[in-house]
Amino acid sequence: MTHRSTLRAPSCPAIVLCTLIAGAGAAQPEALKPAVDPDGVVRISMIAGSYFYKPNHIVVKVRTPVELTIVKEPGMAPHSFVMQAPDAGITVNKELSTEPTRITFTPTAPGRFPFYCTNKLLFLPSHRQQGMEGVLEVVE
Repeated sequence: MTHRSTLRAPSCPAIVLCTLIAGAGAAQPEALKPAVDPDGVVRISMIAGSYFYKPNHIVVKVRTPVELTIVKEPGMAPHSFVMQAPDAGITVNKELSTEPTRITFTPTAPGRFPFYCTNKLLFLPSHRQQGMEGVLEVVE
């Protein structure tokens, strides 16, 4: 008597679930902790691309001036950079281009402050919903 294997390929939902579970433990990128320049300013270069900011997690010290220079990758999609934290002395709302956009601020309070792109194409999720967001973490 011959025995035939009855193994079947897992269904698509099972593959998706296994992939999600395997990815759940994947290492997250480390937060950028830039050094303070000799003039007392933290200078950070950022890239805005297809639904991402790089870096997307930045740690700075409270009451230390920050100079953020953002360049949008070439492409048709418009992008913006918004960070609304008036209680910490940060209010930014800038459209980005392939030319460097320089943003300066001095955080006055510790906390975690989200930044994101507000753009959205008709009938599609917003850029923020597609992952174009990050966090500025201000520490003592």
